[in-house]
Amino acid sequence: MQYNLTIEKRDKKAKLDMLKKAGKMPAVMYGPKTESTSICVTLVDFEKVFKKAGESSIVELNGLGEAQDSLIHAIDFDPVTDIPRHADFYIIEKGKKVQVAIPITFAGVAPAVKEKGGILVKVMRELKIEASPKDLPHEIIVDISSLLEFDSRVSARDIKLPAGVTLMAHPEETVASIAQVQEEKEEVSTAVDMSTIEVEKKGKEAKEGEIGADGKADAGAEKADKGEKKK
Repeated sequence: MQYNLTIEKRDKKAKLDMLKKAGKMPAVMYGPKTESTSICVTLVDFEKVFKKAGESSIVELNGLGEAQDSLIHAIDFDPVTDIPRHADFYIIEKGKKVQVAIPITFAGVAPAVKEKGGILVKVMRELKIEASPKDLPHEIIVDISSLLEFDSRVSARDIKLPAGVTLMAHPEETVASIAQVQEEKEEVSTAVDMSTIEVEKKGKEAKEGEIGADGKADAGAEKADKGEKKK
């Protein structure tokens, strides 16, 4: 599907605040056969088109001479309001194919998830393809109903692409897989045996006092102690 957007040439010296007050958004268009040109578009119109076209559908630019087919690219969003502040339009060379990363939409139900409690791991969110502008799909549908077991996966080569579309990603690259839920191991008790501490404490005290088998302090220790006192 193709979308249309009206553009105007922009004076680089024009203040951005004035454009904003007029409801305009600054932008630039360029391509292999197109010189980089500063332009502006109506912000409301741009938001409507971008919401539907994204960065993978053709947007026809009108208003400056011959209409130009383009792809929206490199959008700058306000970090607070998330409103677009600037955008690049890549002008497609007529008669040439383009390579684009198309968003992936997962469809169907994975038996390994529904019946065995597995977890669907979406490894890829976009798929790189090549096609003529008229054949570019808005999205790539990936069927996950073939994921039957925990070791099942969908590779890039398994995806059915529309006519005129060529896969540019590595054929063996994983697009989605199933992960098995890991059971949590029981924590080992780290409780301290107080009776052992008491025994060790008593043993230490006995060594320091040199208590003999008869329960009396060692005589040698007593003599030595008395000798120290006399000095």
